[in-house]
Amino acid sequence: MTIAYTPWPETFTQAYRKKGYWTDRPLTDLIDNAPQDNIAIVCGERSLTYRDVCSQSKKLAIYWQTLGLKSGDTALVQLPNIAEFYVVFFALIRLGVAPVNALFSHNESELSAYAKQIQPRILIASSRHALFHDALFFKTLCQASDVLQHALIVGKSEWAESLDSVLERSTDMPLHAEPSRADEVAFFQLSGGSTGTPKLIPRTHNDYFFSVRRSAEICHFSPSTVYLCALPCAHNFPMSSPGAFGVFHTGGHVVMAPSPDANTCFELIEHHRVTVAALVPPALALWLQAAPSHQKAITSLTLMQVGGAKLSESLARQVPKLLGCQLQQILGMAEGLVNYTRLDDDIDTIVTTQGRPMCSLDEVKVIDEEGNEVAANVAGELITRGPYTIRGYYKAPEHNAKVFDSEGFYHSGDLVCRNEKGYLTVVGRDKDQINRGGEKIAAEEIENLLLKHELIVHSALVSMPDAMMGEKSCAFIVPKIASHGMKNVTLRKYLRGFGVADYKVPDRFEFIESLPLTPVGKPNKVALREVIRQRLKQDSKR
Repeated sequence: MTIAYTPWPETFTQAYRKKGYWTDRPLTDLIDNAPQDNIAIVCGERSLTYRDVCSQSKKLAIYWQTLGLKSGDTALVQLPNIAEFYVVFFALIRLGVAPVNALFSHNESELSAYAKQIQPRILIASSRHALFHDALFFKTLCQASDVLQHALIVGKSEWAESLDSVLERSTDMPLHAEPSRADEVAFFQLSGGSTGTPKLIPRTHNDYFFSVRRSAEICHFSPSTVYLCALPCAHNFPMSSPGAFGVFHTGGHVVMAPSPDANTCFELIEHHRVTVAALVPPALALWLQAAPSHQKAITSLTLMQVGGAKLSESLARQVPKLLGCQLQQILGMAEGLVNYTRLDDDIDTIVTTQGRPMCSLDEVKVIDEEGNEVAANVAGELITRGPYTIRGYYKAPEHNAKVFDSEGFYHSGDLVCRNEKGYLTVVGRDKDQINRGGEKIAAEEIENLLLKHELIVHSALVSMPDAMMGEKSCAFIVPKIASHGMKNVTLRKYLRGFGVADYKVPDRFEFIESLPLTPVGKPNKVALREVIRQRLKQDSKR
């Protein structure tokens, strides 16, 4: 059984193979073909060689094989930044089971939505997450997925099988299964999305493996690369740009960080002689603040990659001075296209742009509202297609009709300018989405939840500027009665009651008599963003 997805047209796949971009190899080759005695992952006090990762993932795959998991099945995975994330991932890939990797910050709402979409047969989770201290939420997930039968917990568990107990058992049973075909779905990425329902992104072995290989080549990864995984490991950025997978491909090793906290990461950099780190702009800002008093700790760092949100030029220019390393900007998307500034670019290009596409068959256009390409240095929407950019979201025909055109171009919603050399600079977006320090919030999702409140008539969620996060969220509320009595703290508690991730809960609430409207009767969010900008300005003067 195979997992349905929107394939690339045959003429394109032939070109991608002819160019050598698609090599028809499974993602398991990332670790199976690595130097087996090299250290692959450092996690706390533990060090795993490539041989360890291979043997543990094979043993886990054999265990799941005895449970009846097979190619074409799916899995729901939620793990923090630990080595087991990669062991689990490659074990599933060996069986042809396609996982969706939820972020550790995700809660009931998000996990239930993923389970409903992919109908997983197995859950892999951590006992450190409050949802999995007992079996209660697992039973809820079983209602969302008719075929969910099994659970594996990383850590101690009284209600499900633990990973440690599986790996401690000896087995002489062979692994009969094989990965899915290279042109089939290997796993699902998560979309930032601008609507209330999370969209899943089917990634094949061929397209993802190429993205990893080319990224590692551009960023000069090698067996001596020591990469700090400080961002959530399930994010596309620290997975493949070049991320941990780029490290595995080149035989280097990954150091797991529990968070991007500067003090924690500086200790890890010093102890393990880390050479490459990847951050979103808010975390980078904190590192730059802390760096002057930790100069000795970060001498091994040679490259700082920054992506996920727009990096200001002022912060960008501080990286070489305060961190003593080179900056590389990245504009990527889980749907595919990745842009990099190159390591030999001039400093002005590096600090003022988010890079250019990474391969010759990346087709990129910048268009106006009528679909016409704009001139260089004129803002427009970024649309793209190519050998690692998907042709459709998973089981989302209505949404696909809106964001993929008849020629297969993905309409990203990102507003960019492209200069004469092909480098892109992000200037905004046309999706109704807030980028809170790299975490994407779909305004519609939170607005719909607020409208369930018995005292709320209208709601509108907009971005507001923030020096540290880039953007935070502000919810404008129209109450039913003037004496509504609603408070910020109670509204936050109300939203958390729906099980949404904490980062989606508005940072601020504003109560107004009515929402300003556009000429077609929609909430005028441009006007609302200006309202909150002025109020923030007034607050700063007090």
